[in-house]
Amino acid sequence: MENFTDTRTPSPSPSPSPSEDSPLTGRIALVAGATRGAGRALAVELGRAGATVYVTGRTTREHTSEVGRATETIEETGELVTAAGGTGIAVPTDHLDPDRVTALVERIDRERGRLDILVNDLWGGEQLLVDSVFGKKSWQTPLAAGLRILELGVRSHVITAALALPLLIRSDAPLHVEVTDGTASFNRRYRENMYYDLAKNAPIRMAFGLGEELAEYGGTALAVTPGFLRSEQMLAHFGVTEENWRDAIAQEPYFAIAESPYYLARGVAALAADPDRAARWNGRSVSSADLARAYDVRDVDGSRPDSFAYIEDARYAGKDCSVDDYR
Repeated sequence: MENFTDTRTPSPSPSPSPSEDSPLTGRIALVAGATRGAGRALAVELGRAGATVYVTGRTTREHTSEVGRATETIEETGELVTAAGGTGIAVPTDHLDPDRVTALVERIDRERGRLDILVNDLWGGEQLLVDSVFGKKSWQTPLAAGLRILELGVRSHVITAALALPLLIRSDAPLHVEVTDGTASFNRRYRENMYYDLAKNAPIRMAFGLGEELAEYGGTALAVTPGFLRSEQMLAHFGVTEENWRDAIAQEPYFAIAESPYYLARGVAALAADPDRAARWNGRSVSSADLARAYDVRDVDGSRPDSFAYIEDARYAGKDCSVDDYR
């Protein structure tokens, strides 16, 4: 079952030329895992910059994935991309199914002939963390839950990269973005649980290795991470909305440094339009704040939060910090 936001056959005429406002016009992107959160925002901002964006996920208007949120669908993400100025094409896909991913890549090849940008934002394991993972040793973690985390956070990424990269390297400037939680520097510390630690460090090593492989094609691979993310799930967990998110600070003080999904997305969209990105970023692991500083972008409220710097100083260095100095 597939519901597509855009099913038009592409015109054989040349792609329109990029402009300052739409620097990614004519570029073809795939955001794998775009139903909600950072993935949805990444798709929208690539579309806002003019790209044609294939967006994938497991929750549709007829089916809800194991995440259990029917409020966001992949069809809606496609519509948001188009509304932002790009072309959004929603293709419901389970990226743990190689046959479905193969069909997706073949469709992009058939319709567009190449792929310029691949964003691997696959996850969907939050529901496993609180009940089965955090606060438990690896041997106390139900094996089924631990292995599912590795499937969702590692195997899905490997399948997608393996099947999409042959199309990506047809681009004159291939870009592969791995989305994870934490930079390589921040993740030198243990990330709460062995399975989660593996799942969130693997994309960093994938980006490093793929950067080596893509270099001969003029390509760029890097790992990116948001900070303390105000995703739809996080907002719902604390019983707040994007409009009143600061009310959650009373429950979780680190919410004071929270950022919207569009903060990371704006940085990645700017990077995608940067002709010098390979020299600047290939093989690296960077945060939303790193990209914001490099490309002079800000979050939706005009701030420039740096979650990891704040957490390093306030939690680990024991400094008496004002969160305002990190926004």
